[in-house]
Parts: sequence; C-alpha cells; structure tokens
Amino acid sequence: APRPCFNAGLLSDIRAYYNFVAESEGQLDCGDTTEPIEYVILASGMPGVFQLGGDLDLFRQKIERRDREALSIYGRACIDVLYRNYRGHDLPLTTISLVQGECLGGGFEAALSSDLIIAERRSRFGFPEILFNLFPGMGAYSFLDRKVGQRRAEEIISSGKIYTAEEMQALGVIDVVAEDGEGETAVNALIKQRSRSRNGMAALAAVRRRVHQISYEELEDVVDVWVDAALRLTPRDLKLMQRLVSRQNGLQEPAVVH
Repeated sequence: APRPCFNAGLLSDIRAYYNFVAESEGQLDCGDTTEPIEYVILASGMPGVFQLGGDLDLFRQKIERRDREALSIYGRACIDVLYRNYRGHDLPLTTISLVQGECLGGGFEAALSSDLIIAERRSRFGFPEILFNLFPGMGAYSFLDRKVGQRRAEEIISSGKIYTAEEMQALGVIDVVAEDGEGETAVNALIKQRSRSRNGMAALAAVRRRVHQISYEELEDVVDVWVDAALRLTPRDLKLMQRLVSRQNGLQEPAVVH
C-alpha cells in the first residue's frame, strides 16, 4: 500500500519466504512424508498488476534529501531478493514468474530474475525510468543482456516503450504467452509437461547461470551507478517522477508520462 511496488514491507515478506525456502533445504514437511520443492513461482494477488516496480515516492524523498546511504540500502535490498531468485536459491529447482497484467520497472526486473516467464496476453512490459531521466538499476541490464544481447537490451531500457506479451515473446524475453485468465493453467501445464525431465531442466538452468554468469558484485556495481545517477536528477525530473507516482496510485496507465 498504497501501490503495488517494491516497498520495504513487500521486500521483507519476499525475503522471509526465500529464507524459508533456503532453511528448508528445498524440502517440505508433509506430515508422514517429506517432498522436494520443485518450483518457486512469483505471481501477484492484485488483478491486472504483476508489479509496478521501485518505490518512486521513496526515491523522490531520498533524492531531495541527498540521502545517498538510504538509496544504496534500498538498491541492495532489491538485488538481494532478485539475486537469490536468479540463483534458483542454490537448490535443484526451477523458478517461474507468472505475469498477469502490468509488469514495469523493478517489477520487470523481478520477472527477469526467474528461469522462465509465463505471461497472460493482456500483460505489458517496460522500463519507464528513462522518462524521468533515470534507468532501472536493479538488474535489468544484466538480465536482458544475457537473454537478448547488448543492443536489444539497451533498446528496451532506453526507449521507455511499453511492450505486449507477444512482442516480448518474439524478442525471446518471455517463454510462454497464455490467454487472459489462463496463466495458472499454463503454469500447471508446463510443470506437467516437464515432469519426466524436471531434474534435467533444472540442471540446464544451473548450466545457463554458469555460462551466462551474473555475479552479485556486478549487480552491486550497477546499483552504485544508479545511486549516482539518481542524485543528479533535476527538480523537473523529480516532478515527472511524482506524476508517475500519482498515476501508479490510481493504477491507470502507470507507465505514461506526458
């Protein structure tokens, strides 16, 4: 509250869930039996919105106060959870992002941290940060560069364009496009389809992470660049940021700034 963004409360909840996954060592106690955790799925409980991204109101406040430390702490809190998901929690499991609606900024970065992205047709993807003279600094470049290469990654980030699910699939960014309202069914179908090859596919994902490796240090360095850039924003840039916050609060065309 008041908008579906990565505020401190949500980050804390995600961290607590990931701690549970790690502490359980990928095993669920089911009474008389213990079952392995085979999939970790990111999804949203808010209709029409997967995630609107970073806490822009917090950004604006900390930038106006020239609070470098607070911006840095926030950035690292974000990459902490994204990196754990990217690493597959260091367990032989598969991570999936189920996108059902708006997937913007840091929300898009969160989706990209998963092994697979399944999106309903109505979903929209993009990075609006360039509209207020900033860039997404919590993994966007790293994740996209490994998926689609430098040129395409920079085009997606620097254009401010909002992409459809079909466009993202054509670019190789997302894996499956499901009909609206059928996202969970599509996830279940994929899990069933992979039931006999789950171990091999999880191992393949681990190989992909090794070959196209993203280190935590790389993400940290990018956060530092993001903090420096944020502190260079002008009053006009911050005004545009605040207008985007207002639109996010209304959940109406959250990525459009005139």
